[in-house]
Amino acid sequence: MPRPILFLSLFLAPILTAEPITLEFARVDNTPLYLDLHLPSTPNASAPALIVWVHGGAWRAGSRESVPIKSLLKKGWAIASIDYRLSPQAKFPAQVHDIKAAIRYLRANPEKLPYDASQIAIAGSSAGGHLAALVGVTNQHPELEGTVGEHLQQSSDVQAFVSLFGASNLTTILQQSTPHGLNVRVPALELFLGSQPEDDPATAQLASPVFHVDAHDPPCLLLHGDQDPQMPINQSHELKGKYEALGLECDFQVIHGAAHGGPAFYTEERINQIDTFLRSRW
Repeated sequence: MPRPILFLSLFLAPILTAEPITLEFARVDNTPLYLDLHLPSTPNASAPALIVWVHGGAWRAGSRESVPIKSLLKKGWAIASIDYRLSPQAKFPAQVHDIKAAIRYLRANPEKLPYDASQIAIAGSSAGGHLAALVGVTNQHPELEGTVGEHLQQSSDVQAFVSLFGASNLTTILQQSTPHGLNVRVPALELFLGSQPEDDPATAQLASPVFHVDAHDPPCLLLHGDQDPQMPINQSHELKGKYEALGLECDFQVIHGAAHGGPAFYTEERINQIDTFLRSRW
């Protein structure tokens, strides 16, 4: 069972704990959605800044328990790793609605929760990277905001996003894919979108970050392996190109020799890059 939120209301300084605090942030059709709040492992002079983490798994699998960026806790960040409805349970845009609901929840009780919710970054890997980017470029989007949760008056805006080997354009991803990538993406897209992109281009565009980029979007950091057999690196190139065309800030780091995920993305060097990128925006 999730620990009650009142447990957190007595803090005077950031609570340090090796175990996450599990909280229910919303309920959909009587099914609870949880987040795990990981707090910094070193003291902070003030409330820590917050990263929302979105797990991968081709939109159809994965768990909030997988948080490969936990090293950022040692640098003073708080991390909220969140549930979202998977594609066998609910089609797009349910996943985005859930993520935005989690962000609203995290902003709803700033006096009770030991982190700074005035600015929030979102990050994710693979399908989670795609969803993090989509949330990042759709602040206040009427079709993607949704009505999940009890804190609709709160903002779901994020101030930066980090996409690790995530998709950005579902209308081009299959043409860019290797045979192995097609074996993964074709069934995954069918579950996620409810059809293939060419059969419902409007939904595929709505689900694609590149079609939402505008002059008001927050800075982003993209990390992608140049040997990725599942998620074409051109997906990150496309998002970088959209940002460059508008003069927006996008740091694109190509991880030479890296495939789809793995330790190469979570080395001390890469964790430091994420930390430096986010700190320079706060």
